[in-house]
Amino acid sequence: MAVRRLGQSVTDLLRQRSTIPPVKRLCNAQQRGFADSPEQKDVNGIPVEVHTPTGERKFRVVVTKDLPGDRWLQMLLKSGCQVDICKHSDTILSQNTIKTLMAADETHGVLGQLTEQWDSTLFEALSKAGGSVYSNYAVGYNNVVVPDANKHGIAVGNTPGVLTETTAELALSLTFAAARRIVEADKFMRGGQYEGWLPNLFVGNLLQRKTVGIVGAGRIGSAYARMMMEGHKCNLVYFDPYPNKFLEDYVAHYNKVLEHAKEETVSIRRLETVEEVLKESDVVSLHCALTDETKHLINSERLSIMKPWAVLVNASRGPVIDEAALVKHLQQNPDFRAGLDVFEDEPNMKPGLAECENCVIVPHIASASFWTRAGMATLAACNVVAVLKQQPTTSQSMLSFVDSPFDKIPGEAPSIVNAKDLPKDKFPQYSK
Repeated sequence: MAVRRLGQSVTDLLRQRSTIPPVKRLCNAQQRGFADSPEQKDVNGIPVEVHTPTGERKFRVVVTKDLPGDRWLQMLLKSGCQVDICKHSDTILSQNTIKTLMAADETHGVLGQLTEQWDSTLFEALSKAGGSVYSNYAVGYNNVVVPDANKHGIAVGNTPGVLTETTAELALSLTFAAARRIVEADKFMRGGQYEGWLPNLFVGNLLQRKTVGIVGAGRIGSAYARMMMEGHKCNLVYFDPYPNKFLEDYVAHYNKVLEHAKEETVSIRRLETVEEVLKESDVVSLHCALTDETKHLINSERLSIMKPWAVLVNASRGPVIDEAALVKHLQQNPDFRAGLDVFEDEPNMKPGLAECENCVIVPHIASASFWTRAGMATLAACNVVAVLKQQPTTSQSMLSFVDSPFDKIPGEAPSIVNAKDLPKDKFPQYSK
């Protein structure tokens, strides 16, 4: 196996550091390019993997879960950070466990997970431990009470800009897996039930030239729409508070290609209500943020106006769908299909959902391409480093952090969501 070079971009990465089975580490510390093996420690009963910088230790950063790739770790080490990676077996760490990790030594920053509840309890503990920055390993931060972070003088980072295509691809995968009954057929085949070709065996829906509805036409929704339009000549309708001129212009330009090829053009329309989208669409894909207004946006009443053979896809946030209502609808309408990456009460599902064979279910893996997950780790690490070094937020593309040579990574924070609300005496880099 080739030795990985310091600063090798995420695009060139061919291996993954992960504790999630069945993937396992493919190399030891020396093979990853580090001089010394990490030290395995016990912190008040919590197993921790400690990576020490070769030079002076300037900061201590706690990482609540091991992350894919090495670029993020190299970024922290090269900036003088001791990196303590929690190796606790719990999938979701409790607040007490995180507090124990932070209190074990002076802690300047934390890189944590979307599944952890970051409120005043943890931000107060981080502040008392000497910290000034928490970076969420996610683009969303519904798990973070930002006003509590402001109160305790903690900068909050997130990781936008590298999930768009990966999430859209997963939504696309769910769409076709549901429409063409892939999971049902796979289970049938593995169960030894296949005795030969039959005319009516697992007949699904053809989506070519059908109507695709997008609820939330932001970056991910637009990427999904373009995939369905370019790959399958689908017509588009969308609901969003704001017109998406980029997407509409994109369709207009694509139609010129179709006209040149003497093919039928496609259309795009922005509709005034969610109900209109649901009524017209053969496929509906949800890409909206979770707010008070969008919780249970898809309820029993709105499900009832969808086409009986429609496909509903959700790779946004679980509570956007009233999951109990969806279970009932799936049970009563066997030709209706759904593809879900997220759930209302994660990690749990509503009773009956697992038994609905007309629903494809996967465990929140929309961002789970290696490039994206490793890129998210790099962005989160860069947020932490930039705050500790009092560097400003960036106006550059997130790709400049993820794909550029290591020595060309900008000396800025990719994304600090509360930069404008932090005290200027403690965070002078945000005073401009």
